[in-house]
Order: sequence, then C-alpha cells, then structure tokens
Amino acid sequence: MTTRENGSEQGPVIRDNRKIDPETGQVRERAMPEPGDILDSAPAQQQAGAEPKEDKGAVDSRVEELTRQLAERTEDLQRLQAEYANYRKRVERDRAAVRELAVASVLTELLPVLDDIGRAREHGELVGGFAKVSEVLESVLGKLGLESFGTKGDPFDPTVHEALMHSYSSEVTETTCVEILQLGYRLGDRILRPARVAVAEPAEPEQDATSAADAASSGESSSGGSSETPSGGSGESASGEPSSQPAGSGDGSGGATGDDSAKAPGSGD
Repeated sequence: MTTRENGSEQGPVIRDNRKIDPETGQVRERAMPEPGDILDSAPAQQQAGAEPKEDKGAVDSRVEELTRQLAERTEDLQRLQAEYANYRKRVERDRAAVRELAVASVLTELLPVLDDIGRAREHGELVGGFAKVSEVLESVLGKLGLESFGTKGDPFDPTVHEALMHSYSSEVTETTCVEILQLGYRLGDRILRPARVAVAEPAEPEQDATSAADAASSGESSSGGSSETPSGGSGESASGEPSSQPAGSGDGSGGATGDDSAKAPGSGD
C-alpha cells in the first residue's frame, strides 16, 4: 500500500492570490492567511528580529564611520567649490586688468594726436571735415574711459601735475596752477600722463618786507645825492676840502679893493 493510498501525503496546493477575479472581473476580498502560514513565518520573523539586537554595537560603529566619511566628503566638496569660486574671480580680475592695460597702451599712443587737435582748435584751424573727424575720435576715446584733467586755478597736486615753471604771487593763498601748458589724461584710476603746468606760490612775508626795505633805501640815497650843493661863503667844496679859489675871487669889487690897498703906501708921492 502506498502513502497516497493511506492519505498521509497531501497533493500540491495552488493558491490564487490575484486581486481581480479573472472570471467575474470583480475585486477579490483579501483572504485571511491560513494558520499554517502564520506558524511557518513566525520563527523567521523572530530570527530576523534577534539578529539586530546581537549586532547593535557593530551597526552603531558602522553608522559613526559612515557619518564621519560623509562629513569629510562634504568638507572636500565645500573646499573644492570655494577654490573654484576664487579661481573664477581671479581669472575675471586678470582678464579685466589685461584689457585695461591694452586699452591704456593704445590710448597713450593717441595722446599726441589729441594734443595736435587741441592746438588746431585753439588757432581756429579745425574746420570742415576735420572738425567732424576730431569730434568722433574724441567721443570714441571718451567711451573707452579716457578723461582729460588740468584747469587753470586748480590747487597743485604732485600726483597728477608736473610743474615746469615756478613763480611767486600775492594773488594766491596756496600753490596754484596758474597756467596749463599741456593737458593730462587718465583712464579710470590710472594716470596716463600728468598735466604739465606753471605754478605760483604765495609770496612770503619776509620777502615782502625785504623788498620794501630795499626800495625805501634806494629812494633815500637818490634824494640825498641831489640835495647836496657847495656853499660859496664857507670856502669849502661839498666834499669838505678847502677851495683853491681866493676868497675874493668870486666878487669883482673885492678884487679891486685888494689892488687899492696894495697901492696905498705909494700914493703919497
């Protein structure tokens, strides 16, 4: 007799777990699990729940290690991002510096042309088409950032002015640019050429007093020399020396009287 005949061996069990019934098309209600399935799954769940309790220390150490690695990677990423941002700023700054240097080099070569245009305008020779060309050129250079400076009456600044002439004047109270010999030009904060000027400083009080004293002494000497005249009654010259002329030579009657007195003794004859 076989086992199947005794009924001790069960045949294969097929369970249809589909949620929709293929015959009716209706949603099936969820079937309750059979007791055998619950009993079979309970030991596996208990075993799975016991394993984390046994390895809890290892899990904590692993979590700490992963947290540390995450912090390191985050710091590396932040450092790399900061370095890239600094690199971009440095490249942009260098690019701007190179551009400004190139523009400054070209504008420096054009400054003599601007000087010639200015002189022609002062003499009234900039007329016709040349006047239009000069206006367009100056407008383009202004858009590139070229600026001129230097005005009569500006205080002298050695950082932007170059003094070619120097004088003293009582009309100024500080060192002042009294004449602009050549305009200066700048590009932003860069000085392409200083303004060449003539400066005047206020006259010092000591110099004024000295010049006044010299003028007074020269006036006194000239007036004293013209008032000195020789005295005829003293018989001395203006220099104080005795005169070689006789006392009576200045008067005709005095000479005659002298002759009469000389002949007096012989007049009794």
